[in-house]
Amino acid sequence: MATHGEKKRKPERSRDSSISLFASVLLLLLVGVVMVFDASVVTSVNTFGGKYHSLLLQAAWVLVGIIGMLISLKLDQVFLKKISFFLLFFSIICLFLVILPTPFSPKIYGARRWLFLNPPPLPLLPFIGRLGFQPSELVKLSLIFYAAFWLPGREKLSEIITYLGLVFLICGLVIIQPDFGTSLVIASIGFGMFFILKEDLRLFFAVIPFIFLIALGFILISPYRKSRLETYLNPEEADALTTGYHVNQIMIAVGSGGIFGLGPGESRQKYSYLPEVTTDSIFAILCEEFGFVGGFFVVFLFVFIIFRLLKGVLAGEKFSDKAIISGVALWISAQTILNLSAMMGVVPLTGVPLPLISYGGSSLVLTMFALGAAIRALSAPKYV
Repeated sequence: MATHGEKKRKPERSRDSSISLFASVLLLLLVGVVMVFDASVVTSVNTFGGKYHSLLLQAAWVLVGIIGMLISLKLDQVFLKKISFFLLFFSIICLFLVILPTPFSPKIYGARRWLFLNPPPLPLLPFIGRLGFQPSELVKLSLIFYAAFWLPGREKLSEIITYLGLVFLICGLVIIQPDFGTSLVIASIGFGMFFILKEDLRLFFAVIPFIFLIALGFILISPYRKSRLETYLNPEEADALTTGYHVNQIMIAVGSGGIFGLGPGESRQKYSYLPEVTTDSIFAILCEEFGFVGGFFVVFLFVFIIFRLLKGVLAGEKFSDKAIISGVALWISAQTILNLSAMMGVVPLTGVPLPLISYGGSSLVLTMFALGAAIRALSAPKYV
């Protein structure tokens, strides 16, 4: 039988896990700031006339993200439960707004994914320019909170269908933008939380084939996504200057790095050869400059974070704690796996950023807020 002293040590171990998790997040943020600066020098000079523009903006977003993380560490679950429905409702409204052809949601590279607060003809903000956010990032966070407090005790078939239908609706709105990669992440969060927390394998095996067929259908009816899939399946037949260009340049970057890399700042692919060097393709630049060793270090940090979160799910006693931790673990793992797998040529390019490292504000700030909520749940005392 455990003594009173032994019970006291478990919350301390929980706090130790939270500290190591927080430290790993900060390390990835540091790697991200360094790599964004490194990869963005050329575009910053050409576009803004100075090499520090992207660095300063990314550092500002990191600061905002850390503040958001600290705030979420202080938010109790009573408050989160009160706002979860309204936050999800607001997120879904924003998803509807972003697909409408309005000045607030202009097409960028053929997709409507952003809501801008100062669209033309409103003036640009100093240094930032157009200030906007991606509703698809906000809906990841709001879905986690909503599911964490809605799923407990829901056993009726009508309730299960309602929840799964809600997840399908959200994924459908994101696919329409179009943003197939992010819809996969959201599906992983929504369906993953349900199956992990309900522990119903029969329903899992019943729903997964249905999800697969829907995803395949969306790929086949979209010429752009179909082209990406064909490039992945038949890379030797893809045109190296058109459909296969991005994949080929990624392989050149990763292959050039070897074991130890070309050295800090020595990337050749960042000189306008590799597209999206600060966002989707930033891991390829990291591998080019720091080689297998640098890539392995980053992967290790992600694996450590995901492992700590999943360990918290298994050790958790309170449903809402386990739900929040599992949702954040699914978010980080799905997005990381999709990005890194595409960089290694294992799956087709999906366009999802690498969490905590890729350039950007919406994804970074909301990911850190979610991690703050997960760390708070991990730190919740298991014994009184």
